[in-house]
Amino acid sequence: MKFKAPKWLSVAPVAAALVISLAACGGGSSQPSGTPTDALAGSDQKSLDSFTTADVTPLDKIDKSKLGLITDGTIRVGTLSDAPPNIFIDPSGKFTGYDNELLRAIGDKLGLKVEFASTDFSALLSQVGNKQFDVGSSSISTTDARRKTVGFTNGYDFGYMAVVTKSDSKITGFGDIKEGLRIGVVQGTVQDDYMSNTLKIEPVRFPDYNTVYGNVKNGQIDAWVAPSQQAEGQVKEGDNTKIAEKVVNTQNFTAYAVNKDNKPLIDALNSGLDAVIADGTWAKLTAEWYKDRPTAAEQTPQGWKPGSKAVQLPAK
Repeated sequence: MKFKAPKWLSVAPVAAALVISLAACGGGSSQPSGTPTDALAGSDQKSLDSFTTADVTPLDKIDKSKLGLITDGTIRVGTLSDAPPNIFIDPSGKFTGYDNELLRAIGDKLGLKVEFASTDFSALLSQVGNKQFDVGSSSISTTDARRKTVGFTNGYDFGYMAVVTKSDSKITGFGDIKEGLRIGVVQGTVQDDYMSNTLKIEPVRFPDYNTVYGNVKNGQIDAWVAPSQQAEGQVKEGDNTKIAEKVVNTQNFTAYAVNKDNKPLIDALNSGLDAVIADGTWAKLTAEWYKDRPTAAEQTPQGWKPGSKAVQLPAK
């Protein structure tokens, strides 16, 4: 798809160069599909239910030789390096965060090693689709457009979005976003799609979360439409920034991406996910990484729950 240069090239040359470079190497998934969607409204619940499996294969019935892994015995994972608390590299150089630690726990249940490599989100789904990675781990919203490129596991988290601004901004939330404002997004994300196709407003696209947040701090953009988890991971006391609004959307679950033809691996990951839900690991990791979700009620709002339809969260 042809790249459209952002309107702000003349005022932010360094970030602009990063975006242009990313678009050149990112492949077809780097731009929104052009099909109108509403990321805040989410998907139809019946549609999501149709993608959630009724149950899973017992762990002892999984044939690990049939998983189609790039390297036998190892899940090679594409992830991000700069999006705490979900996917990032800690000071010791370890890939960590909620999504990645949950995937490690799933790998343990399956008896598989998990290896991570850093990539850009705009390239991740195409890299999973062409088998450069076995799995994509990046709080990926399971949209219909993305299902044309990759397959997904059952959901392990729900989606919600935020508006990040300077502390003294007059923008109070999604209702104040309008044409003429400089609204940043990370390229290829649901937020990019929401701005472009739902609001019909051309956003300022950035290659990663650190860069877009830096441009909020220095005033190059008026606001950032962000995944709430990443917004909370970036906004820090003393930055003169704030989360102006966040909206929970339990109908838009997030999942791990897998090559859509590799059903054995999808099935195996679903089995591992159910296992870590049933033994309490999912709830423990959720409370550890999301400080605003310490209880079962906060981890499963509006009746949402992770995994297959059959799995039960352990009683507290």
